[in-house]
Amino acid sequence: MTNFQTPAAGPDQARRLYVFNGGFLTQHRLRRILHLSGYRVSLGRPGAGDLIGIWGNSPTAHRGIGIAARTGAKLVRVEDAFLRSVLPGRSGSAPLGLLIDHKGAHFDPAQPSDLEEILATHPLDDTALLNRARGAIAEIQEAHLSKYTGFDPQAAVPAPGYVLVIDQTRGDASVTASGADRNRFLEMLFVAQEEHPGAQIIIKAHPETTQGHRPGYFTDADTNDRVLLSSDAVSPWTLMEGAIAVYTVSSGLGFEAILAGHKPRVFGQPFYAGWGLTQDEFPVQRRQRQLTRAQLFAAAMILYPTWYDPHRDRLCSLETAIHALSAETRAWRADHRGWVASGMRLWKRRPLQQVFGRYKPISFQDDPARARASGKLWMVWAGKAQVGHESAVRVEDGFLRSRGLGAELIPPLSLVTDDLGIYYDPTRPSRLEKLIQARRVLRPDQALRAERLITAMTRDALSKYNLGGATPDLPAGEKVLVVGQVEDDASIRLGAGAINTNRGLLEAARAAHPNATLVYKPHPDVEAGLRSGALDADGLADVVADNADITQLLGAVQVLWTMTSLAGFEALLRGVHVVTTGAPFYAGWGLTEDKGDVPPRRREDVTLLGLVHATLIDYPRYFDPVSGMPCPVEVVVERLASGPLPHPGLANRLLSKAQGLLASKTHLWR
Repeated sequence: MTNFQTPAAGPDQARRLYVFNGGFLTQHRLRRILHLSGYRVSLGRPGAGDLIGIWGNSPTAHRGIGIAARTGAKLVRVEDAFLRSVLPGRSGSAPLGLLIDHKGAHFDPAQPSDLEEILATHPLDDTALLNRARGAIAEIQEAHLSKYTGFDPQAAVPAPGYVLVIDQTRGDASVTASGADRNRFLEMLFVAQEEHPGAQIIIKAHPETTQGHRPGYFTDADTNDRVLLSSDAVSPWTLMEGAIAVYTVSSGLGFEAILAGHKPRVFGQPFYAGWGLTQDEFPVQRRQRQLTRAQLFAAAMILYPTWYDPHRDRLCSLETAIHALSAETRAWRADHRGWVASGMRLWKRRPLQQVFGRYKPISFQDDPARARASGKLWMVWAGKAQVGHESAVRVEDGFLRSRGLGAELIPPLSLVTDDLGIYYDPTRPSRLEKLIQARRVLRPDQALRAERLITAMTRDALSKYNLGGATPDLPAGEKVLVVGQVEDDASIRLGAGAINTNRGLLEAARAAHPNATLVYKPHPDVEAGLRSGALDADGLADVVADNADITQLLGAVQVLWTMTSLAGFEALLRGVHVVTTGAPFYAGWGLTEDKGDVPPRRREDVTLLGLVHATLIDYPRYFDPVSGMPCPVEVVVERLASGPLPHPGLANRLLSKAQGLLASKTHLWR
């Protein structure tokens, strides 16, 4: 994905970028993006062929501008991209991307910028580009992303019917570049009241003002019985949805208002004004082109910025940046208030801290009354949930877990949280069920993402544990794989139904396929001697595939029989016909042959892509062991395929061996 502006020479032939602002030197992420973009941040006196980097129209920008005038060096203006981070930079968050402009500043109408040139001259008529833009707009809206994403999308906003007036920070470069000041903001507020008599006016404070970093142009003195100054950390998209009109000087929220379907009144001259999508009080006369929302977005978000992938440490597409920001934002929104956890074994606590304790450490408390009294959000390991835990969020391993067994104390790369139930318990609704129902119809971008995920997983032979192993030679003809399970597992106890033993499953499969080659695959935990459920299958199965690679077996058979195993879901990804005798989460959606008692609430047909999107993209939380950050599923797929991955410490390895000796007494350690 290349940008429209003239690219730099590239990291191997980096052009020197002389800077006179300390931020270029102290902010690692800023320097790294510039380096990857082909610039080498330098100190000293530039020559005529060199570049001078300045940060927008910051208070220090005049230094670089003055030196450029004296030396003939060219200016490069650098700014944060329009999707930046969870919290403002002044709160310590690093940027997700940069705007690197060789012509001007995108917010300064005094001269055209690279962005304005794209908007004015780029054809912006490529179908694939505009489809990407529409998909990204929808994804940003659905995930409630904005420049700063540190807010609760569920936070209440006023009843619909209000007028939204957007405040900005005092001295903001886009405000001063537009020739605006406090009087302009007061004029805007007056016009909003005049044009909407009787309507409530909501002034949306800037996040940096809310967090005490910089004052805004409006104060409490500007409010009255009709005008409310809102400092609540709410979703801009929710605010836009309830607004009947939007007023702004030059805020980035004006751009988002356009994407939300508004035609905002603009009292400044921001980059998005002048293209037929705004009502401009101070038009920029050279901007005469009429654009669609998708064209404006494609220019400003796909072609113009330089996006950074914090997990792979490289430049990336907008879509990859959105996925990264979505993962970090999801974690912050769920975790920043802190968790108290119950039913967590000692070895699990460190991985749980990595995933859920990034913003505030988890406290562990097994007493339900004390956990509730802590005032924190409460989680419990799903298998340990009991009476008294009804209000706790259930936690369990995800479906792309690790390279190695959980019973061997290998830390997980994914975990699921469920506020309704848990995916393996069909006796009650789960959050995964709701997500699957919501993905009955996918947007084109969602379907493409799910399709690419299936391709990557099948290409790299990925499964839950990724153990590898040999594959037995199998005869020609119909081959049926029967997957064994741990018979005291919670999914068997809650969801297996009438057939709840490995022997019973084998017998049912043999009765249904008397002439097929029956291949029995024992559960890895049982094979490792870590869980009970061993079975002498020689009299029932034609082949016992001990320590075989499940993904290779799935490529060699036509049918899979299971009670509730995740292997059934993995078989669906590979086009194998799946027969369920219980009620696993993937049964009941029209994708499997269900012989068990599947809950009647699952009577909707869902596509495989919809099931995959809900199960692998929407439901789990993923942790990247390399960057130490929350990440999207694609990063974990790459780590599982090619590493690097974490390994259990010495204490975990010793404990795992002890567990093998106590496989019949798992209640002592699970």
